[in-house]
Amino acid sequence: MINLVTLIICLIFIVWLFFEPHRIVLKRLKIKDEALKGLKFVFVSDFHIKFYEKNRLKKIVDMINSENPDLVLSTGDFFSGYRNISTMSLDKIAYVLGKIKTKYGFYTSLGNHDYYRDNNKVTQTLSNYGIMTLSNNNIFVQTEDKGFFIAGVEDLKTGRPDVKKALKGINGAVILLTHSPDVFEDVPDSVNLTLAGHLHGGQVRIPFIGAIFCPSKFGTKYACGYFEENNKKMYVTTGIGTSKLPIRFLCIPEIVVIDFE
Repeated sequence: MINLVTLIICLIFIVWLFFEPHRIVLKRLKIKDEALKGLKFVFVSDFHIKFYEKNRLKKIVDMINSENPDLVLSTGDFFSGYRNISTMSLDKIAYVLGKIKTKYGFYTSLGNHDYYRDNNKVTQTLSNYGIMTLSNNNIFVQTEDKGFFIAGVEDLKTGRPDVKKALKGINGAVILLTHSPDVFEDVPDSVNLTLAGHLHGGQVRIPFIGAIFCPSKFGTKYACGYFEENNKKMYVTTGIGTSKLPIRFLCIPEIVVIDFE
């Protein structure tokens, strides 16, 4: 009996430590929105690319390109850890992500790990490879038959997110990018969809309980998933990488494909 229990525990830890963190799945989300109907977005966040993960980063790019998205959106955290020795360099990350192909662009807000490395430098380097950073501002995107806005706020932990400033001048449909979902309470219901990351789904989720910890003032409420509150919509992704500990359990890394219908 003891040997069986030991074996089960070992198998759980193998999945936990060595298998699940390295998986990436395509999460498909359909949202009804007349103003954005017919558009296809890919949403990615919390890459946390380690210095040895060049092939993983290329796989991410290939998976995104296979979807032929109209737009790619991100909420940051491109780096892994707190020291340069633990992460892939900014230039290498931006170079590979610059190979993502879209019809109307790649837009991102920045996360706390990006601010730790100098957000101005990160913004400029990403721009060099065609990736636009939005920090308390917005941009208008014109497609063949419609126009809409992408807005982004600064990171809540390391910056000063200003939703009102980010939405200034907007007079149409808008997607808001925020690294932390805690900003959601300040978002007006005029925003069509808020996208967030940061919490990684908790990284460890217990059956029938869910995430056991999230660095949020709301606890695990917004750990991951789709939320509708007070006529507002938000999707919080589980992200791609890991933080603190390189582990995941019942919380698979994801790339989110959003189809508006």
